[in-house]
Amino acid sequence: MGDFLLPDLPYAYDALEPHIDAQTMEIHHSKHHQAYTNGLNDAWDEMSKENQDKGLLIILSDLDQLKPEVRGRINFHGGGYNNHELFWKSMKPGGGGEPGGKLKEAIDKEFGSFEKFKEKFSAETAVIQGSGWGWLIFNPVTKKIQFKTTANQDSPITEELVPLLGLDVWEHAYYLKYENKRPAYIEAWWNVINWEEVELRFTRAENTAKALFTKYR
Repeated sequence: MGDFLLPDLPYAYDALEPHIDAQTMEIHHSKHHQAYTNGLNDAWDEMSKENQDKGLLIILSDLDQLKPEVRGRINFHGGGYNNHELFWKSMKPGGGGEPGGKLKEAIDKEFGSFEKFKEKFSAETAVIQGSGWGWLIFNPVTKKIQFKTTANQDSPITEELVPLLGLDVWEHAYYLKYENKRPAYIEAWWNVINWEEVELRFTRAENTAKALFTKYR
């Protein structure tokens, strides 16, 4: 078995009320994230020791090196594991508002304004077919931020993109409180974003890209 453990939440299950309810948080974390953790551990031992030593993020950035019979499982469970770890840290009690500093400048430059970015992110994430994620990412080739969506538990890292902010729109993330009203869940989520964490990822994004996408090339 691999050595991956379910990460602790940085706050209590009820800390994001009323925007995200405690029951959803508990089930999402203790059941769904735990399932990705278990699935990742089950698949990990099927890789070579050489690949295991590279670590999860390096592996996600170069899935083609894996045997076909394990590649899909690592993509799904490994993506799910890391996506959720980022997701929990991207939220905090009393969050929301707008980013500051260089991230705010980058958003204004690429999207026109924070409000335009928010509108694009919300609208395009709301219409994801089935399950998936909406992302703000850093593209190390263009050295710019951009919005994108991914299906299921696919990580932007598999496309050599650095995730800065991600929103889970699988139904288990919101259905207990918002039923089928995904746009209402998305609107509420903006009130709990931990912009300090997102800004920190942005300041480190270029170095993160170099570590993930060039170390083993």
